[in-house]
Amino acid sequence: MRIAALDDDALQLDLFKQALHAMGHTCHTYLTGAQLLHSLQSECFDLLIVDWHLPDTTGPEVVRWVRQHVGLEMPILFVTHRQEERDIVEGLGCGADDFMTKPVRIGELRARVAALLRRSYTEKPEEVLEFGRYRFLPESRSLEIDGAPVELKNREYELALFLFQNMGQLLTRDHLKEVIWGQVPDVMSRSLDTHISRLRILLDLRPANGFIVTSVYGVGYRFETTEQVQPA
Repeated sequence: MRIAALDDDALQLDLFKQALHAMGHTCHTYLTGAQLLHSLQSECFDLLIVDWHLPDTTGPEVVRWVRQHVGLEMPILFVTHRQEERDIVEGLGCGADDFMTKPVRIGELRARVAALLRRSYTEKPEEVLEFGRYRFLPESRSLEIDGAPVELKNREYELALFLFQNMGQLLTRDHLKEVIWGQVPDVMSRSLDTHISRLRILLDLRPANGFIVTSVYGVGYRFETTEQVQPA
């Protein structure tokens, strides 16, 4: 899972990263609210850990922004020195799902993270997903266009499905590489470009078919419907 941690203490963020890495998760760390909110405009996470006191804003303000602009699905955990009942009430009331106090106990942190992820991402029967002419069948990990099967390799299928599920979002290169390959080494830069190029051909992604992949120089890619693309 991809987890974002926001805290003004770099040592605390290192602790989060080590603890979550040991659980098999990837942890992206942020020292200011502005950094995190900027990242959330082009990246998605499976869980968010938030401190209360930040140099440029407050934890509750960050949580409220996330709930308004990102949605209700992503679980949020407050980790803070504040421990009064009114603080817990405010933290949960602004949209967080759980609340724990510092100093952080690694065992408790792992247990709370595991519980939040378990509750939020309980395995459900995967449903067929349809986007116009394109039909994804998760059970067989296959794709059909107008009812005809398209032969895709494993990562090509994963990348195609991720693009369709994140339509309209600007997706950074590192984000795409991490989601599809599980890591972001530089040697994979050309692999991502090659996969995108193959999908353009295999899925016939062009305006006449309703979908296009646009390269954003120096950042990544945006997958859009032709309705989302504004004329120049």
